[in-house]
Amino acid sequence: METRSNHVLVGAVVLILLAAVALFTVWIARLGGAQEKEYDIFFRQSVDGLARGSAVVFSGVPSGQVKSIQLWPNDPQFVRVRISVNDETPVLQGTTASISGVGFTGVSQVSLEGARKDAQPIACPDQPNPQDCPYGVPVIPTKQGGLGAILNSAPQLLERLSTLTERLTGLLTDRNQASIAGILENTNRLTDALADRGPEIAATLAQTRVAIQQAGNAAQQIGELAATTNGVLADDIQPTIRNLNGAIASAQKSAETLNAAIGDARPGLQTFSRQTIPEANRLVRDLRTSAAALSSIAEKVDQRGASSLIGSQKLPDYKGK
Repeated sequence: METRSNHVLVGAVVLILLAAVALFTVWIARLGGAQEKEYDIFFRQSVDGLARGSAVVFSGVPSGQVKSIQLWPNDPQFVRVRISVNDETPVLQGTTASISGVGFTGVSQVSLEGARKDAQPIACPDQPNPQDCPYGVPVIPTKQGGLGAILNSAPQLLERLSTLTERLTGLLTDRNQASIAGILENTNRLTDALADRGPEIAATLAQTRVAIQQAGNAAQQIGELAATTNGVLADDIQPTIRNLNGAIASAQKSAETLNAAIGDARPGLQTFSRQTIPEANRLVRDLRTSAAALSSIAEKVDQRGASSLIGSQKLPDYKGK
């Protein structure tokens, strides 16, 4: 009995020591390891190749691992992936998550990228919103990765390839092939004709080059003529303009002098128009009256002679019955 009791006691002590060593090891590991943060990611795509323990990288740098993968009960189209990353990983506003393949092994990993400088960390608000933090940890938005985008767009690509094939089949009918053959034949003829006219085309290009050069020389000459004209205007026209300005100033002074003279002669002109002109009018009337009398005397002289101016008119002789 004593021997069995000793074995039981030794076994219990050993188990206690092993448990203590395990607890101490875990405690040391926690002290030596960095703190981790957990996030949820809701992928609306296949997570093929992703498993618990898969790597989580931030811009290609290993930063954590996948903790769990499960369907989201609220919407089975989404897969909820819980990840844990190092506390130093800058999971800031603007960070997105995607699934990327690792080489050609078929293994996938979660890639984080897109954090903005000086942005706030992704975190749950003080009063968590069921839509923002449905499971009590921050949610990282997703972005289509290269492989996921190809897999999701594969049906559309196949449909478009099928449509393109049908259209090409309808385009390459016998009639259209004959038309295309005719177009190619006409193109060959045009190419041969251009090759035959190669010397003429070269000569035309040479003449065009000469014409362009002559046009450039003419433009240069026009520019020189314009410069010469500007010099002539500056040397000859400006003195003429100054002389013209002087003549205009002299004419203006003469006009002012004439206006002053007219102002001085205005009283004499008014007297002339009021007194002299009426007297001249009376003189003219008297002259007209005198001229009329002289005309009457001249007529008498012509008809009766000069004696008509001296004696009276002779009466006719009277004869008795």
